Amino acid sequence: MPIEITMPALSPTMEEGKLAKWHVKEGDSVSSGDVIAEIETDKATMEVEAVDEGKIGKIMVAEGTDNVKVNAVIAVLLQEGEDASAIGAGGSKPAEAPKAEATKADAPKADAGTVMRADAATQTAPTAKADPAPVANSGSSAPAKAEGGKVFASPLARRLAKEAGIDVSAIAGSGPKGRVVKSDVEAAKSGKGATKPAAATASAGAAPATGMSKNQVIALYEEGSYELVPNDGMRKVVAARLTESKQTVPHFYLTLDCKIDALLAAREQINASAPKSKEGKPAFKLSVNDFVMKAWAVALQRVPAANATWAGDSILYHKRSDVAVAVSVPGGLFTPVVKSCDTKTLREISEEVKDLAGRARNKKLAPHEYQGGASSVSNLGMFGIKEFAAVINPPHGTILAVGVGEERVYPENGQIKIGQFMTVTLSCDHRAVDGALGAEVLGVFKGLIENPVMMLA
Repeated sequence: MPIEITMPALSPTMEEGKLAKWHVKEGDSVSSGDVIAEIETDKATMEVEAVDEGKIGKIMVAEGTDNVKVNAVIAVLLQEGEDASAIGAGGSKPAEAPKAEATKADAPKADAGTVMRADAATQTAPTAKADPAPVANSGSSAPAKAEGGKVFASPLARRLAKEAGIDVSAIAGSGPKGRVVKSDVEAAKSGKGATKPAAATASAGAAPATGMSKNQVIALYEEGSYELVPNDGMRKVVAARLTESKQTVPHFYLTLDCKIDALLAAREQINASAPKSKEGKPAFKLSVNDFVMKAWAVALQRVPAANATWAGDSILYHKRSDVAVAVSVPGGLFTPVVKSCDTKTLREISEEVKDLAGRARNKKLAPHEYQGGASSVSNLGMFGIKEFAAVINPPHGTILAVGVGEERVYPENGQIKIGQFMTVTLSCDHRAVDGALGAEVLGVFKGLIENPVMMLA
């Protein structure tokens, strides 16, 4: 009997992914352990191995297909003695294509409090009651609408329009009775057809997020003043998770200035002692962020009640200081985790962060490398940002936002002095970390960062 190869779940939270690449084609023989495909999630691209021997009888999902549901059949493997006729007998069905977004008549009216959940497969933009007059293609009629405003369009045209970020209701159809077909969508994508962006529609009476009127947004789009880029899986997940965080996690913020003259002196001394290669390149180079990661991890160990996350009917107190570090990547953000960060040397932390950041930018991290932990560190000092308040990355209980180190004037014992200072802001989930507790752990961090030798005590 044919064996169904299904879309694997590469992490506990994965619900869908992109079939990025096939390494086999129909008719190829495979053995257990052979790499047959690459699956791309919002966080990483991972290889899929065959678990059985046989011949690829049929590929059910084309290379490059987005939003393939976990456990959907992506290919069928024929066993010895079977041929393609056995596929139909086995009852295998191809994975369903993602459903197109609701048309203008079907779209729900959204208000400002609408929350996009992380497990939602698609977003439906709020719609307007009155449409601007459509501009028809040469020789084509406006899209035909049924009662209630529903647009006639083929399923393929709807899917292609959704993937291109185009509102199918604004495409002039050339099919029977004005039906929108594939060629109409392709013409709209090339700029030859009349379209408007799905994001340009707005609830009646509500202003778009840009601050411009709906007609102004549409006009700018039609004259080519901006480019409409559909969100990829990573951006959708980042948007959904952080929106949910700000709307469901009770944040509060604590800010301190840290004097880092001693830290900078220690960093310079350590870096100067690094052995050099024949080319004169140092074996390592510590950053200020390496000291921050170490100090924060140690602080969480010294105030263990702050190393906590909210779990609904309980609070999880973590025994290890597994600290995530925010890494900016094209189109989004990764938070790889440095496990047992408090037990590692500054050099080990530096090398691990560089390795994780490099693989994060190439989407080569395994799920266990960016999951877990109770806290994060986000550093924007390299961009000259003085201070900021970061959004907690669920399920973490805290996140430490780090600003730039800068020279400041300060008073000491009646004298005016100059020193290097860095501002840090701790965002806390008030359900797991109370104000006094947050202040205590941030105070311990300040003592460690101002006197780096105390990290060794």
